Amino acid sequence: MQSETKPYSRKFKSSTLWLLAGISVVLFFLFQFIFPAASDNQQLEQSFKIITKEQAKESAIKFVKSELKLNGNFEDALVTYETRSDIYGYLSKEDLLGKYTSSYDKQFPLDVFRVRFNNPDDVLSALTVDIHMSTGQAVGFEKIVSSSKANKKMMLDLGAESLATLRTWEGDLSLDDKVALSAPYLKMFGFDSNQLKPLTKDQELGLTYQVSGYSAGEAKAQLLFHFEYGSVSSVESYFSPPVAHTKYVEKQTVLANWLTFAGYALLTLVLGILAIVYSSLTRAHTSFKRGIFLSSIYFVLSILGTVNMLPILQKDMNSGMLLFGLIIQIIFTLFMAASVYFSLVGGDGLLRKKGIILWSRSKEPGYGRHVLDSVWDGYAWALILLGVQAIIFFILEKTIHTWSTTDATQSPYNMLYPVLFPLLAWVAGIGEEAVYRLFGIPMLKKMFRSTFVASVITTLIWALGHTLYPIYPVISRPIELLFIGLIFSFIFLRYGFVTVVFAHVIFDSILMALSLMFMGGVLNIAAGLFYIALPAIVAYVIYLFNPPSKERHQDGSAPPYEDKQEEPFITTPHPEGH
Repeated sequence: MQSETKPYSRKFKSSTLWLLAGISVVLFFLFQFIFPAASDNQQLEQSFKIITKEQAKESAIKFVKSELKLNGNFEDALVTYETRSDIYGYLSKEDLLGKYTSSYDKQFPLDVFRVRFNNPDDVLSALTVDIHMSTGQAVGFEKIVSSSKANKKMMLDLGAESLATLRTWEGDLSLDDKVALSAPYLKMFGFDSNQLKPLTKDQELGLTYQVSGYSAGEAKAQLLFHFEYGSVSSVESYFSPPVAHTKYVEKQTVLANWLTFAGYALLTLVLGILAIVYSSLTRAHTSFKRGIFLSSIYFVLSILGTVNMLPILQKDMNSGMLLFGLIIQIIFTLFMAASVYFSLVGGDGLLRKKGIILWSRSKEPGYGRHVLDSVWDGYAWALILLGVQAIIFFILEKTIHTWSTTDATQSPYNMLYPVLFPLLAWVAGIGEEAVYRLFGIPMLKKMFRSTFVASVITTLIWALGHTLYPIYPVISRPIELLFIGLIFSFIFLRYGFVTVVFAHVIFDSILMALSLMFMGGVLNIAAGLFYIALPAIVAYVIYLFNPPSKERHQDGSAPPYEDKQEEPFITTPHPEGH
């Protein structure tokens, strides 16, 4: 029977680690709240003044009845968060957010609550009203009779036949007719017709005005009207970013898709297949029961996260498409959970085959104490990572001019229960550390004979999976996560799997909790604090079920965790010399 090396070791003394953590927290707040421009701080302050979705619904009903003069059933409403990510990104890139917010936000908000009423009366199939998230004022609407604006845009791309259909829906209005029909709505939304220049020519669909004197950099203010059956069907106010910016984002998105699917998805699939293979090859050194609990948590929380996004899914899908989409997502999540499961089993098997313990079992000596030490170290490393991330982004902004924009699909405002948002930190912490650290590193080390090379490769695969985030250039996140991932790899190799999972979960929990807390409200703030403390609670509960009295060898000797060895056990040779 071969012996096994000690399950974990510390590189830094606790005092040194927490000193680094303290310095990192200072750097994090320095770069987040001191160095950013005043406009960013203003945006942060405004996040605490957001109206509720119920208030947005009430404002929309009031607008529909008093201004649009419509009566019907307006109680069944879907409220979603919408954002002008195109212009927000341009303003962010050009450092114009502060000027824009102070000058134009009232009439041209970057973010709105969109209130959708389905089948409000016998004529309309749907009605949407855009509500300013701070003032509660209506800033736009759409009455959907035949088809939505998005569908009309798709029809325009289909050719002349669809164009003829749209003109028929519009009512064959002349440009003068459209100008006359738009006049009452210009007054309704507080625009001076003397400042407006029509950009639309006769026989063209819709009516677009450019607002004279309203500009931010090269972006110009515009008003867009659509018409159906001889009347105004929608009004939309927005700033249009320059064409060069739009084309740049389109090219970057294409690149991000290639990096995500070719660099991340395909190689992650290969890792999943290899995890199945090595789970079988190393079954004598591990147990197939080991990964069941963690992969089950991964699956349940992933499904919960999907269900929590129902508002944004309902906005774009009918009930049949929604059900089909949910079924597909459940199947996909099941495959992902299976990949996590086999990564847990295969990774543990690969390491234990070489006499290395990086993921201790609950029945092994010292387990309870190990979990408490792991969460303590995890908090310290999470704080260090916050500082490192802030420094990386600061350097990227100054070198490759990294900038970011908004994304409605990732916003807590579009969640059924925003307070559940930080639970996704556990999905990332468990799943990603299982696949890319616990399994990825020892498996790739077998191929390349180098722990560092293995760590770099598996980190790059993981990093490429984050290129679709709204951060540009799209190489920004892979660069950032290369450093973050290598730190995670170091934590894994020096402290063990439990510590790196806690570090990852705490790191993500803090960032997600801050997003939740910035939404305002006692519940969100309390929930954010709870999620930051949750890893410590979980660790303490595990410790209670594995007290020191159980952490003894049969011969009564002390558990191996009490000996803080200095050498990284990942390089410890196999006990048999292989």
